[in-house]
Amino acid sequence: MLYIAPSLLAADFSDLRTEITRVEDAGANYLHLDVMDGHFVPNISFGPGLISSIRPHTNLLFDVHLMISEPLRYVGDFIKAGADIVTFHYESVEDPMATFKAIKQKEIACGIAISPKTPADVLLPFVGVADSLMVMTVEPGFGGQKLIPETLDKVRMLRRYANRRGINLMLEVDGGIGENNASYCTEAGANVLVAGSALFKTKRPRSVMAKMREAELEHPFLG
Repeated sequence: MLYIAPSLLAADFSDLRTEITRVEDAGANYLHLDVMDGHFVPNISFGPGLISSIRPHTNLLFDVHLMISEPLRYVGDFIKAGADIVTFHYESVEDPMATFKAIKQKEIACGIAISPKTPADVLLPFVGVADSLMVMTVEPGFGGQKLIPETLDKVRMLRRYANRRGINLMLEVDGGIGENNASYCTEAGANVLVAGSALFKTKRPRSVMAKMREAELEHPFLG
């Protein structure tokens, strides 16, 4: 099954309730929430206050993507705000496995993300352990970038590794994804597609999501 996660960063922040309802009604599975601190990445987005304010207005799963330094310092606030899954960056901590275990002790689903320059093999110890793995297909910190094709090689490697071990891996890609390149992501083995502008900047999000789901059927993982 393909899961589609609209990224709130691309929404019209003057009317978030309407924007979220629009993509939920169109068939989204998750709401992807990019939290940036201006330190780990050179941009600032929003924090737990905004997340708690929108939580009552949707049944979508909240995938809170922490592009921040010291994620353990703040993870409790995001859980309290309504996160369903917390994803932190491998590069943001000194001991990723210890960070992962500390987050799991809070009884919340936990994912780990890597940036384009980070090799995929750092995630191998988390295959079958983490609730999801995310490969950034653009440099983290800004929306509207073009997908870096080479990053999909990492997705393919992780999917092959999981399949050889019989592990049903939630493998997420984030950055520059839309109906025109979703097939490349599904062929590489991704089954969670994060899309921002492609979904929030269109008047036809249902049609765009339908084409993304068609991509999985017509272009499944090639092995």
